Amino acid sequence: MKQLGNISTMGLIIILGVAMILILFFTTFIGAVSIPFDTIMRILSNKIFGIGDISDIRPNTVAIVWQLYAPRGVLGLIVGASLALVGVVMQAMVQNPLADPYILGISSGASLGATFSILMGSMLAGTIFSGFGVQFFAFVGAMIASTMVFLLASRGGRMTSTKLVLSGTIIACICGSISNLIVYLVPNAQGMRSLSFWLMGSLSTTGFDDIIMIGVPLLLCLIFFTTQLRNLNAMMLGDDTATTLGVNLAKLRIIYMIATSFLVGLVVSCCGIIGFVGLIIPHLSRAPVGTNHWKLVPISILIGAIFMMVADIFARSFTASEIPIGIITSLCGAPVFAYIMIKKSYGFGGGD
Repeated sequence: MKQLGNISTMGLIIILGVAMILILFFTTFIGAVSIPFDTIMRILSNKIFGIGDISDIRPNTVAIVWQLYAPRGVLGLIVGASLALVGVVMQAMVQNPLADPYILGISSGASLGATFSILMGSMLAGTIFSGFGVQFFAFVGAMIASTMVFLLASRGGRMTSTKLVLSGTIIACICGSISNLIVYLVPNAQGMRSLSFWLMGSLSTTGFDDIIMIGVPLLLCLIFFTTQLRNLNAMMLGDDTATTLGVNLAKLRIIYMIATSFLVGLVVSCCGIIGFVGLIIPHLSRAPVGTNHWKLVPISILIGAIFMMVADIFARSFTASEIPIGIITSLCGAPVFAYIMIKKSYGFGGGD
């Protein structure tokens, strides 16, 4: 695997970190409502550092900047970092370059939960579930799907990477079929519009509550997986080699599956289905730093955060009405992934 020029890993991390901060700052100025640069700067300075007086600025302008634009950029950063981290871990866990939340059935479970909540909401009236929203059912669906994948992969002996992939494919097919059945049996035009937008992903319905709900678990997962980099490297070498090195694969796969499923469930419940991020970002990150997870994890997180924020900028800028961000990530992800796959120099396993 060729490295990117003579730039060291630490130098690349610094460059990407600076780029991430600059793009995060830039996202604050993008939106449907045009607000002067100096006004946004005054609001941010006051809210973040307590500097200056903004009493002369209209309250709705302050609300747009601080409650819509600012948290949306931060949420894009967190979601991109989360999906990239999950993609890296899942690909190492199952030793499959195509592994992501889709192939392991997590996203399909969330989709089923959302479909059930949106299209069958009238059936929930008067029940204990009537007070829960789409986010709750999407999260529950993701967790149930991941549990079913885990139970199915554990049948007949120890859990293996092949069993995980096959189990994920089976559960994804089942969840997709049930979702389609609900859509067919419950014709609801307004519900279908809501479901379609949710299934294509969006960062539009955001706030600092969502940031905290995803940001804290992401931080905990980062801390945990930082202690697991050696084991992730060992997994990439194959089950036999990893076992020889003393890695308890069955136990680690259970732990990793729970952690990644929980994080993906939170992301999907807040932002809907955002495809390709967890699939392509790890591959893009391997190009400059190789497959060593000591380098790969931080680079993937930074590139994932940058990619998601840039995609959201495009989603907000193309038309007057916002484009679902899942469309942008798919349009970018598919050709990039195809290019990576056909490159003769591409490699997946082993450690650099």
